[in-house]
Amino acid sequence: MNDMDTDPRAKDLVLEYELDASPEKVWRAISIPAFREQWLPKEPLADMELVSSAPGEEIRYRMRDGEAPFLESLVTFQVRSNAVGGTTLKIIHGLADARLERQPPRAANNNWPCLMRAA
Repeated sequence: MNDMDTDPRAKDLVLEYELDASPEKVWRAISIPAFREQWLPKEPLADMELVSSAPGEEIRYRMRDGEAPFLESLVTFQVRSNAVGGTTLKIIHGLADARLERQPPRAANNNWPCLMRAA
């Protein structure tokens, strides 16, 4: 009877781009820090070390928002060749901040435990 969405990735933001560059060139741009910093500065990265990597296919970084409440997320970059000789770059951005853990729903009918008021 529970129709709540239990797939945590269903709320991820998924962006897909078709690029003219080769997959090898795109992979270098996202995996080598000196190249990556030209389009993704160090500041948004919560940790300079990558979280995981499948060389030539996928790389994942932990990032932090630059504004309050400074939420953390996992951003995955997937690289694959496309039919026209270029690259398909898929970016999956999922919030991973512990502060966003699912809270149980609150009753809408004010059916809370009774508390005594101070006199």
